[in-house]
Amino acid sequence: MEFDPVAGAVTVSGDGLPRVELRRTGGEADAHTPVGTRAADRLALTVDGEPAALALAKGRITRRSYRVDAVCGGVRYRLVPDSFAGSRLLRDGRRLGTLMCDGDGRVDASWRENAKVLAQDVSVGYALAAAFGTGAQPMWMTATEIVADLLN
Repeated sequence: MEFDPVAGAVTVSGDGLPRVELRRTGGEADAHTPVGTRAADRLALTVDGEPAALALAKGRITRRSYRVDAVCGGVRYRLVPDSFAGSRLLRDGRRLGTLMCDGDGRVDASWRENAKVLAQDVSVGYALAAAFGTGAQPMWMTATEIVADLLN
């Protein structure tokens, strides 16, 4: 995998893996997202050279608000935080496993025992995790921090 946060680019390829590229296509980079933006209209995703669709939630208070959806050749993927450090990867609504990436481009995966993980699942999951990071704090903790900031 190649990860270039300055250029806003992630490329996943390798033996038996389809090439997946996710690139920031313009605008200034934000410091909170490894690839530099959560604006889908400023990102391009391709899987084996074919364009794929991206939809990103705004990333606000709840963990679910950090979800990333991608559609590649009719297959729907969702990466959504489920712990401080990890995000679950789903293919067409079925959980494949948990990915972890702290924004440095290195992705660790723990695949579910009964999941039939395909090469495209690996490539797309790694690209999404590297581009957007994984994990999020729970809503109660975020709300507590907001209240504390208001009181100071």
